[in-house]
Amino acid sequence: MQLVVARIGRAHGIKGEVTVEVRTDEPELRLGPGAVLTTEPSSVGPLTIEAGRVHSGRLLLRFEGVRDRTAAEALRNTLLIAEVDPEEVPEDPEEFYDHQLIDLDVVTRDGTTVGRIAEVSHLPYQDLLVVRRPDGGEVLIPFVAEIVPEIDLDAQRAVIDPPPGLLDDSQAEIATGRATTDEDS
Repeated sequence: MQLVVARIGRAHGIKGEVTVEVRTDEPELRLGPGAVLTTEPSSVGPLTIEAGRVHSGRLLLRFEGVRDRTAAEALRNTLLIAEVDPEEVPEDPEEFYDHQLIDLDVVTRDGTTVGRIAEVSHLPYQDLLVVRRPDGGEVLIPFVAEIVPEIDLDAQRAVIDPPPGLLDDSQAEIATGRATTDEDS
């Protein structure tokens, strides 16, 4: 099975390094020197990682055959894909691969059906579960423990505890502009 493990960002410096948006909880395993990764678009790869380092909190990679800034910049926005055994699971029981989450039924704590996970969207600060509702609509669920307290792979379901307004706009709590004081009156 193929798993997207990173997206190449902009070139860094003049020696062919690129910044990488990591999309795996196991970068040391998937993005280490010697790893051979397929790519999307496929015409760019496969790419073999020659070296990697962290600079200012960001992962930088250099690939075999990419020796200058121009070649590195040509890789921008390329997805890096690793081949993963479908039976493999992350070491941490609280972590999941995207393919484990896709098609899980989503229900609230009281058992109300919300829909089915169609996609996992990886954003810089958190992941979102894209849930397709029975009526054809979609809802985006932040994939954080407070909102998604339970993933049951055996039962093929994700249990959510949505805050007001996440599933139904009419329940949203509207923030007021500013607090008034006696001086404002």
